[in-house]
Amino acid sequence: MMMHVSVPVAVNNLAESVTVADLVKNIRLDVIYGDDLLDSRKVSTSDISRPGLELTGYFNYYPAKRIQLLGITETSFAKGMSHDDLLSVMRQMCQPETPAFVISTQLEPPEELLQAAKETGIPILGTKMTTSRVLSNMTNYLEGQLAERQSLHGVLVDIYGVGVLITGDSGVGKSETALELVKRGHRLIADDRVEVYQQDEQTLVGEAPAILSHLLEIRGIGIIDVMNLFGAGAVRSDTDIELIVHLEAWTPDKKFDRLGNDAETQKIFDVEIPKISIPVKTGRNLAIIIEAAAMNFRARSMGYDATKVFDQNLNRLIKKNSNQK
Repeated sequence: MMMHVSVPVAVNNLAESVTVADLVKNIRLDVIYGDDLLDSRKVSTSDISRPGLELTGYFNYYPAKRIQLLGITETSFAKGMSHDDLLSVMRQMCQPETPAFVISTQLEPPEELLQAAKETGIPILGTKMTTSRVLSNMTNYLEGQLAERQSLHGVLVDIYGVGVLITGDSGVGKSETALELVKRGHRLIADDRVEVYQQDEQTLVGEAPAILSHLLEIRGIGIIDVMNLFGAGAVRSDTDIELIVHLEAWTPDKKFDRLGNDAETQKIFDVEIPKISIPVKTGRNLAIIIEAAAMNFRARSMGYDATKVFDQNLNRLIKKNSNQK
């Protein structure tokens, strides 16, 4: 039986833009022109434009707010144009809201583009990467930065490459469990608040708010810096969220899944994430249990399901006993 749970959202926020300076830094682009313009130019959409039709003079649907990416095809076509025609086209492409131009494959930008960009104050960036590679890198970065975010209460840990979101009531032991997991060689992403955004139809990414990055709160001790105490290998900036582990105080009347047959999911944005509930009781080593849950999830993802194996063994035993009667 599959159970679906909707998660309450603490905060919704949507970044309106990122600066071209951020784009240059994170995609590792070279600045051909406009070093002093990078902080003032804003990118408000993750869509990237390859201005092919515009070079022919068609500007009816010119997406001026997008990064304009020129590759071998565009620059080769531009070389066949007259100086006056190309300069006229480039001036039309250099709109006040145009964030920047990017030239791929270490190509030289047309002189007409340099002239038009200088007239309008638009940066020109370059890269050694191919057009398809830089297009993919910029799109992924901008989608991540401009995506709608939800702030969830929980702890996010990378366990053997599986992003595990640990949830539960305040004081149930989430942070202490995360500390034990870090000591066992796993990596902390976020404690207390997890910023989550949807990367695509099947992928959620979680990261720490900037103010809480690498920090962990332990009651009785206070704030500790995990990277400072355990090294850079004990943290990472973000991870895909693949499994939710909910810690719940144990009570005698509460029933918990013992065989793994009651599959449960939790919906965040439009993505259903597998969820398991673990009873918290004195003497239980939650870190080892969550570690085992992550390994079991990974095994299931690779096609091995211990619950199905148990069911098959049970059925064989029943059949064997029935034949002996």
